[in-house]
Amino acid sequence: MDFLSSLVQEAITILYNISASFGFANYGFAIILLTVIVKMATYPLTKKQIQSMKAMQRLQPKMKAIQEKYKGDKMKANEALAQLYKSEGVNPLAGCLPLLIQMPILIGIFYGIRDFQYAGSPLFMGLDISRSLSEFMSAGGPEMYAYAVLPVLSALTTFLQSKMTMPDTSTTQNQVMLYGMPLFIGYISISFPTGLVLYWVVMNIMQIGQQLFMERGQKK
Repeated sequence: MDFLSSLVQEAITILYNISASFGFANYGFAIILLTVIVKMATYPLTKKQIQSMKAMQRLQPKMKAIQEKYKGDKMKANEALAQLYKSEGVNPLAGCLPLLIQMPILIGIFYGIRDFQYAGSPLFMGLDISRSLSEFMSAGGPEMYAYAVLPVLSALTTFLQSKMTMPDTSTTQNQVMLYGMPLFIGYISISFPTGLVLYWVVMNIMQIGQQLFMERGQKK
């Protein structure tokens, strides 16, 4: 993982130097650009993962019916589910491989941005992206509210992204995930460097945009 995080830090430095060559040296811009590049490069994996998730959601009523029918016979239930997957052309594990491929990339970006050492000014839109909201909470004042914007956006965009991929919120488990995960992300964002929270917000916005693009294509 050290290799990936070092690679991420080198990429941020390169993108920062590119922005500097255009007279706009800014690490926040470099992080945004890196996030866009990574999300575009991994779009085929994201598409495959979302398609698999949607297919499994579509089969949920039939799966529940099978589980109820063979409630006391796990072997027959598994056989019926396997037949259902085959007849519908759905692989229940198809969404796992894209996620497994993306996870090391996401973790590398997380550590790379979190531990990045800024050689130039870390200011982005008036915020020091090397610092976190928690550093300002004890003092209070207008600075605290400015640094609170991105953690709030991290929770909000996480909620919107989860809502799009999880339309069925009838189960308690899905409700906990839908509302609990954004709150958790917002909470931990308080102690993360603002640059890392910026990455998370941009990544969520890109994810939402890609899902809207996919859904539009499916409707056409």
